[in-house]
Amino acid sequence: MSNIVAIVGRPNVGKSTFFNRLVETRQAIVNETAGVTRDRNYGQAQWNGIEFSVIDTGGYVVNSDDIFEGEIRKQVALAIEEADVIVFTVDVEGGITDLDQAVAGILRRVKKPVFLAVNKVDNNQRILDAQEFYGLGLGDNLFCISGMNGSGTGDLLDAVVASFPKKEKEIVEEGIPRFAVVGRPNVGKSSFINALVGVERNIVTDIAGTTRDAINTRYNKYGHDFYLVDTAGLRKKAKVKEDVEFYSVLRSVRTIEEADVCMIMIDATRGVEAQDVSIINLAIRNKKGIVLLVNKWDLMEDKDNSSVNKFTEHIHERIAPFVDVPIIFMSALTKQRIFKALEVAVEVYQSKSQRIKTSTLNEVLLQAIEKYPPPSLKGKYIKIKYVTQLPSPTPSFALFANLPQYIKDPYKRYIENQIRENFNFSGVPIQVFFRKK
Repeated sequence: MSNIVAIVGRPNVGKSTFFNRLVETRQAIVNETAGVTRDRNYGQAQWNGIEFSVIDTGGYVVNSDDIFEGEIRKQVALAIEEADVIVFTVDVEGGITDLDQAVAGILRRVKKPVFLAVNKVDNNQRILDAQEFYGLGLGDNLFCISGMNGSGTGDLLDAVVASFPKKEKEIVEEGIPRFAVVGRPNVGKSSFINALVGVERNIVTDIAGTTRDAINTRYNKYGHDFYLVDTAGLRKKAKVKEDVEFYSVLRSVRTIEEADVCMIMIDATRGVEAQDVSIINLAIRNKKGIVLLVNKWDLMEDKDNSSVNKFTEHIHERIAPFVDVPIIFMSALTKQRIFKALEVAVEVYQSKSQRIKTSTLNEVLLQAIEKYPPPSLKGKYIKIKYVTQLPSPTPSFALFANLPQYIKDPYKRYIENQIRENFNFSGVPIQVFFRKK
């Protein structure tokens, strides 16, 4: 399992700013008003070559009548329990407050690495002021940082990644792919796996969220050999009310991170909802192979020859621009096309693992570049001379140019489309980089 770092603390100490710096996006809303972060924000970070997940919790508030703050308090407790490492963020400007003392009281009982990040320390006087936070009794793991300009965050992250626990690896054979079946609750994931395996391996009920943990099933039939992982149903954060459901969501996220191919199930009777798009985007961000399974197709009424095309167009509209994804219309109940879904998942896994010869890449792409060269900028002409596939776990391509900094995103998409047109990368997110030759 990947490591999880939870950022906790009272409202308005700069947790979201620090989170955005770690994940290198502006994912979390930042505002001077206390309590803007209501839900947990989830993101991925990397430091010293080590990847980990980060949770930005809502601000911890005690003895408050605000119902949101009650939920935030609960979220923090859950994040602390599920995380491997906790970063307790405080504000040097406000000094130690009663709320800081309350959080520290909880963290002193936690048997996990806890790091105290004194935020907004951007001058020498504030470094001296920060020393009072040793009074919280959390040991010597105190770091002076500035989430705004990044000072001190490097030393903190060095300590954080060094403290990650050595986890016992699940006993899985090397080289056997992992196919995760993911989707919203009650979409038919467990029924699909039961139909494939031929036994009632997983509990199936009409109640959303029956499956709480990720369940591994070895599938070794008809010349196939891989692990099928049935994840707990992912649902909108606002609907995750039970503690155990929060764990389910977090573990589903971890399952996506560790899968090779994500078989994302959509309920045909409900269409493509926002949560489906979020799951697809999560798989894309993690550079996973993707197969879309439109389940319960047998329940669709008034189907005709154009129904599949219309539904496919609807899916493409919702997931654009990444539309090169195989879509299987199936029914776990009647077993319609369930084995076709497996075959396609295997094909996507093979496509994700393929290596294209450099000579073949150059022959195809340099011809496409000659037909449509990068637009000139400021009177300077951009010349791309060489293309190669990088030795990375997921398909990545480097194009060497004289002025790579002038190549814009539309041209990057053109190159990606040319790669997809000439080589089979259906269902596989690919990366294109332009580098100085």
